[in-house]
Amino acid sequence: MATLKDIAEEAGVSLATVSRVLNDDPTLSVKEATKRRILEIAEQLEYRTSSSKRAVNQQRQKHQFLALYNYKQEAEVNDPYYLSIRHGIETQCEKRGVGLINCYASDNELDFTHITGILLVGRCDRAQLKKLPKHLKESVCHIDYSQPDSPNDCVDIDLGKISKQVVDFFIKQGYDRIGFIGGQDAPGSADIRELAFTVYGQLKAVVFDKDIYRGDFTSQSGYQLAKTMLESGDYPKALFVASDSIAIGVLRAIHEQGLTMPDDIALISVNDIPTARFTFPPLSTVRIHSEMMGIQAVNLLIDKARDGRTLPLQVYVPSQLKLRGTTKPL
Repeated sequence: MATLKDIAEEAGVSLATVSRVLNDDPTLSVKEATKRRILEIAEQLEYRTSSSKRAVNQQRQKHQFLALYNYKQEAEVNDPYYLSIRHGIETQCEKRGVGLINCYASDNELDFTHITGILLVGRCDRAQLKKLPKHLKESVCHIDYSQPDSPNDCVDIDLGKISKQVVDFFIKQGYDRIGFIGGQDAPGSADIRELAFTVYGQLKAVVFDKDIYRGDFTSQSGYQLAKTMLESGDYPKALFVASDSIAIGVLRAIHEQGLTMPDDIALISVNDIPTARFTFPPLSTVRIHSEMMGIQAVNLLIDKARDGRTLPLQVYVPSQLKLRGTTKPL
């Protein structure tokens, strides 16, 4: 009869590692390839424990995830932020041996056959959740969207915190009037960035309704909104822009007006897309690890199925302010 020592020698690892793998220790940090090899050897040597059988079965379990993107695929062209989320989902599914089907808002027919988990990317409503098959409603993870009362796992960024951080930064630099140029997820609705910025900025007496401009999340929209703002002749000297893609259009409008940055007007945007460092001047922006959002959502779905967890988790990926040429030095 095989022993733990036999498995350890065959796998080339310590006895403790074998024991923790076969007992499915959640605190163990070991490469997936090593874990898989230990489980395979345990099966080959017919090592018999209830925990090892359960671990082997879990490793053999096949997942097929459906990623539902609540926007059209063209959004990935206009804003690399969305492309990065999908890349994180795809790379992690491949790494963990999970099948994946991508569907966008423009796709009509959804086939839930063989689907074991759903990744919902972007804002969604309860009506959308009601359309999901009953057996999948508890196997859902939201990405780039969260609500305090959500019954599902969520992976998001704290946009409210980011907005307050930008307001505080500009106040410390001596600005007493800060404007906002952003987009909207639905017609006529402000997103979290705008809401938090407005409420907090008005509390600090540096934000006014006349300085809030809203269009969509494209460079063209940013250009048109900034052009309208600047041509009025009465505009704030500091701007918070909802995304780098919008900010690229804002930069063009500022240049066309013959203004210099950051002397005439300062700007901070959000996302830190690859081109942010190569604009003129380079964008000061808040870096969001959007690829990590996709990665962690895949992990949450897999781990939830493995552990039988029923408690929903909310994971917030940290952000980082990256100061470049569109803001004055500290």
